[in-house]
Amino acid sequence: MIAAHCTSGKNKSTSRRDENRRLVDLHHHQPAQSCENDSCNLTGHMRNQIKPPSHRLSRRDLIRGACWGAAAMTTVTTTGCVPSSGHGQVELVWGRRGQSSGRFLKPRAITIDRNDQLYIVDTTGRIQVFDRDGNWLREWRTPQTKNGRPTGLAIKQAEVPDDDLLLVADTHYYRMLVYTLDGRRVQEQEIGGTAGRNPGEFAFVTDAVADRDGCFYIGEYGDSDRIQKFDPDGKFMVQWGGTGREVEKFVRPQSLLIADDVLWVADACNHRIQRYDISVPTPRWIDAWGSQGDQPGQFHYPYDLALVDDGGLLVCEYGNQRIQRLNADGSPRSIWGAPGFEVGQLYQPWGLVIDSRNRMHILDSNNHRVQRTRLPA
Repeated sequence: MIAAHCTSGKNKSTSRRDENRRLVDLHHHQPAQSCENDSCNLTGHMRNQIKPPSHRLSRRDLIRGACWGAAAMTTVTTTGCVPSSGHGQVELVWGRRGQSSGRFLKPRAITIDRNDQLYIVDTTGRIQVFDRDGNWLREWRTPQTKNGRPTGLAIKQAEVPDDDLLLVADTHYYRMLVYTLDGRRVQEQEIGGTAGRNPGEFAFVTDAVADRDGCFYIGEYGDSDRIQKFDPDGKFMVQWGGTGREVEKFVRPQSLLIADDVLWVADACNHRIQRYDISVPTPRWIDAWGSQGDQPGQFHYPYDLALVDDGGLLVCEYGNQRIQRLNADGSPRSIWGAPGFEVGQLYQPWGLVIDSRNRMHILDSNNHRVQRTRLPA
């Protein structure tokens, strides 16, 4: 193991922690400041544009207080019987633009461990860790950031929680990094580092996850829109996919999620979700959900996925700037969020997680913050 620089929350003042964690008073909230164009955004595709507000957030306006009012509910125009906004009231908004501890510059990925600690990486290459109430705990940096920063995080669970590991999709360095949950780098378990199309080589790595047997699944886009599988020792096993619009092909498999023996893939630029049975040596295609659009059950750049206890799915849509909840059969159930800067609105979100209390934490990326709310009903 090689130790990485890791700063402990015990060495930071309570005032700084409280400054960056706040419950929002909806009657005094001001919209967050926007940011410049994201250098890692897809090219050649239309993006939803939002006019940036003319002023910054005021610290005094972001104070602790209750925010269970109906103002947290945003309106989404839908058709049929799918509820707009779903009944998810915003409980907590935390983070703001900046480079000090507890602040973000366009956070790109989020994951959560068994203790409800949230791991967030932004475009500075920092991995910051927070508790479920937004209290900053610790941080460290990835080893290189000149070429670009990571876009995927996942927890690899071990037999005991203390042995769990953080998997990092180090996108522009063609590899999967591995850390202990306190920030110590585990180089002997890392995979990749060489650009290419051969087995064990990568284009731009999007995400990395592990199944219950310890095998790794790594997605990539660019020259190779594919998924590669490796055994627990990092030996290549199989690959599938390739660039294309037809099923079983991908255009930027941005997020991977494993539940039991099913691998879910957010096929971002094909605007759909694909599922695979991974109980067999060569993963078998099951089905695909969705098509491009802004109606319930349609997607516009789905960037992240989270599984609900009832077997349903939450989908974070970068393009539609909303969260969709789907039933276990893929049918739409509810929608939360809309484009904007206010509480309950989103500006190009990249990710989300669900904690042990059944609340979702949304990575509101270009608003440089996290919003916590109950699941859309």
